[in-house]
Amino acid sequence: MDSQTSQSSPAPQPHRTFQVDLRGLVDLLSHHLYSSPRVYLRELLQNAVDAVTARRAVEPGAPARVRLYPEGEGGAALRVEDSGIGLTESDVHELLATIGRSSKRAEGLQEARSEFLGQFGIGLLACFVVAERIRVVSRSARTPQAPPVEWTARDDGSYTVRTLPDEARPEPGTTVHLVARAGAAEWLAPERVLSLARDFGSLLPYDVRVGEEEVTDLPAPWDRPYASPANRRVALARHCRALFGFTPLDSVDLSVPLAGIRGVAYVLPSAVSPAQRAGHRVHLKGMLLTERAEQLLPDWAFFVRCVLDTDSLRPTASREALYEDETLAAVREALGERIRSWLTGLAAGDPERLAAFLSVHHLGVKSLARHDPEMLRTMLPWLPFETTDGRLSLEEFAQRHRVVHFTRTVEEYRQVAPIASAQGIGVINGGYTYDSELVEALPSVRPGTVVAELDADTVTAHLDAVDPAEELALAGFLAAARATLDPLGCDVVLRAFHPLSVPALHLDDRAARHEQARAQAEAQADDLWAGILGSLRGTAPRSRLVLNHLNPLVRRISSLREAELIGTATESLYGQALLMAQRPLRPADSALLNRAFIGLLEWATHGEEGR
Repeated sequence: MDSQTSQSSPAPQPHRTFQVDLRGLVDLLSHHLYSSPRVYLRELLQNAVDAVTARRAVEPGAPARVRLYPEGEGGAALRVEDSGIGLTESDVHELLATIGRSSKRAEGLQEARSEFLGQFGIGLLACFVVAERIRVVSRSARTPQAPPVEWTARDDGSYTVRTLPDEARPEPGTTVHLVARAGAAEWLAPERVLSLARDFGSLLPYDVRVGEEEVTDLPAPWDRPYASPANRRVALARHCRALFGFTPLDSVDLSVPLAGIRGVAYVLPSAVSPAQRAGHRVHLKGMLLTERAEQLLPDWAFFVRCVLDTDSLRPTASREALYEDETLAAVREALGERIRSWLTGLAAGDPERLAAFLSVHHLGVKSLARHDPEMLRTMLPWLPFETTDGRLSLEEFAQRHRVVHFTRTVEEYRQVAPIASAQGIGVINGGYTYDSELVEALPSVRPGTVVAELDADTVTAHLDAVDPAEELALAGFLAAARATLDPLGCDVVLRAFHPLSVPALHLDDRAARHEQARAQAEAQADDLWAGILGSLRGTAPRSRLVLNHLNPLVRRISSLREAELIGTATESLYGQALLMAQRPLRPADSALLNRAFIGLLEWATHGEEGR
């Protein structure tokens, strides 16, 4: 749109025209680029701080002040003053022309933003998210003889530029006046301005105040001197509570000098899901960039929340996230190495703190140890696993057992754990996240260790065989029991094992379960699919019901002669064994349990009536 500039001094100024779609650019910034109106204050602070930095580059002794003054009733206006480099009239026109060009192509937005950040280009226009009018009065420190310049813009896209008398701004620097738009006055209210200024600017290197209230709080908590390590831990815990709302288990110093990074990682006091994306606070040269940086650490480090300051990471165009590039990848790796070093340091020198940490966050360490043999070797004496010997580390378990047996699912472990333990077979429950992978990796860090997956055949082989003569005498009972369970794809075998209180044990493996699922699908399919599924029939072993010959109930049942009663009793033992294993029940299994229960009631009732 066209805009004219005028000057209050006698000398006439040339007529200037700019082709700038300011209305469209304001809409882009207000509704598409920024996530919240709160960013307006960050942009004001950033422009002011960068202007001060620019002036100090040419005048090292120049004042470094930023002042924010809420004005009017209930946040009607805000004034921001800085002692920065300032602008001349030609600077203003150059910036406006650049804004106009960059607004015509998305890729130019970030380029212009990076180049002119700290003057009053794209960043200043972001104030239209809360303001209906922006007025800027500035005087250049580079050209002190140039008169002050005023730029006034409205949210409808119109603007004017003019020069002012010297007394309008005697000293170099810039003053920004905002007038709130309808419904946005709360963002300019004194308490909100102070809160946002402290949130965004607590680590800024200059004197920043809202009225007389200090905003900056330097040095950063992780850089301050403390009387003792204990005092430092207390102070950092207080800082963590203020920022994140929790008291940390511990804190980890983060320092990557090559990337200009200093900060701290706080260890969460309770377990979280590995899939939960962590939100980290990142300051860029002292200014808060984001509270939700998700890609700052490796995925396995989900048990910490970070706050840090950097001068090298690259922000996105909205300055609300980190740009994914090689620098961020290198920083992520370096920060992950720092957390890894903290863990190994605990293992070497503070086992009590490590145990407290692992009791909550063993999952994160296991995730790391899967791909890091050195970490696995370091954590072997500490990482807890569920085993038939209790909750032990892999190192302790391997010392007790010549062969380290494990199951891949929790269901398989529950099937065999009581029996395996009674037979002296050591078993690790590998059904939890990462556990089976770590057990299988054990020989790589502990040479000579034998690791084997426990299956139904291994368990059955460790159970005592019954005397052949006794088993032959029970051939009729076993035949009837097998006939009862054959439609369910289950065999019946007789063994003697401890504990005596367990009458029957249901054993299968994943191959057997897959075959059962295939057979069930085949039975329910139409002719076409039944033929296809039939062609996929496997040779996997069937599940088996192992009857305990030492159990008194099984001995009584095996003496039965009535085939129907043997069938009911066998179904009852099968159902009870499934429930003991805590296995999901198929529809056929549920029907069997119901049938066996009713059959037993009828048998008991019939027996009562016959008396």
